Amino acid sequence: MSKPEIILVEPMMPAIEARLDAAYTVHRLFEPGGRDTALAARPKIRAVVTGGGSGIGSDWIEAMPDLGIVAINGVGTDRVNLALARSRGVDVTTTPGTLTEDVADMGMALMLAVLRRIVEGDGFVRQGRWAAREPFPLGGSLKGRRLGILGLGQIGRALARRAEVFGMSVRYWDRAPIPGNAWAFHEDPHALAADSDVLAVCVAATPETRGMVDAGLLASLGRTGVVVNISRGSVVDEPALIDALRSGAIAAAGLDVFASEPEIDPAFLSLANTVITPHQASATVETRIAMGEAVLANLSAHFAGARPPAVVN
Repeated sequence: MSKPEIILVEPMMPAIEARLDAAYTVHRLFEPGGRDTALAARPKIRAVVTGGGSGIGSDWIEAMPDLGIVAINGVGTDRVNLALARSRGVDVTTTPGTLTEDVADMGMALMLAVLRRIVEGDGFVRQGRWAAREPFPLGGSLKGRRLGILGLGQIGRALARRAEVFGMSVRYWDRAPIPGNAWAFHEDPHALAADSDVLAVCVAATPETRGMVDAGLLASLGRTGVVVNISRGSVVDEPALIDALRSGAIAAAGLDVFASEPEIDPAFLSLANTVITPHQASATVETRIAMGEAVLANLSAHFAGARPPAVVN
C-alpha cells in the first residue's frame, strides 16, 4: 500500500522529519526544485505540514482535491484561510500548549533586554568603551513596574505569572474577563495602555486585531512606556510604532515578530531604543521537538480516521 503524499512547507527537527518520511511520501517545498515537485503533486496531496508564519495559500488549498488536513507546526492560524478549509472539509490543526512556556520566557527576556540595556551593554564592552572608562547609562528595574497584557491566553497568563515573580503588577485586556485570576481587567485596550509601563502584545492575530497597536494606543502608553511583541507582527501598526520610537512618544520596544517577516522595515535596524529578534520565541530544542510530536499526533489521528486532537476550524 502506498504511503499518503504530503507537503512539508518548512524544515522541522531532523528526528521529526525522519518520522514523517517513514510514514508518508514527503514533498519538501523548501528544497531546491521542491516547489515545482509540489505543484505537480497537488492532485495527490492529502496533508500539508506548515509553520504558523508560513501557512498555506488559499489557491493551494483549492488546487488539492484530496487534501484532508493542514497541520500547523505552531499556534498561529492567520496564514491559513480557516473558513475555506472548513468549507472543503479540511481540518486545520495546531500545537497548543507546546510553546507556551518558552514564548513567555522570551517575553521576559525582551523586557529585561530593553529595560536593563543588555544588548547595549554587550556592544559597550565589545567596542572597548568599558575599558576606556566611559560611563554606561543606567537601565530600569522591572520591580514595581506595571505590566499590561494585551490578550490573556495561555501565553499571556504564563507571562503574567513570571512578571509577578519579578515584582511587577499585572493588568490585562481581553474580549471578556478571564476567570480564575486576580489580575485587574480593563475593558478597553487604551485604558490598559494608559495604566501600564510595559505593554506586552500576546493577542492572537485575527482580522479584528490587525493593527490594534496603533498610534492612539501608543500615545496612551506614553513617553516612558515600552512595547513587547511576542504575538504576530500584524497586530502592530509598524509605521506608527516606528514614528513613536523615533519621536519619543514611547521609550522603547522589544520585538520578536514583524508584519512581513523575515523582511522587516529597515527603520527598525537604526533604532537604538529597540531590541529585535528573528521570531525565535519558540526556538528551543525542547519546544521544537514537542511541537513536532504534536504535528505527528494530529496527522496520525487524521489518517486513522479519527478527529485530530487539536482542530481549530
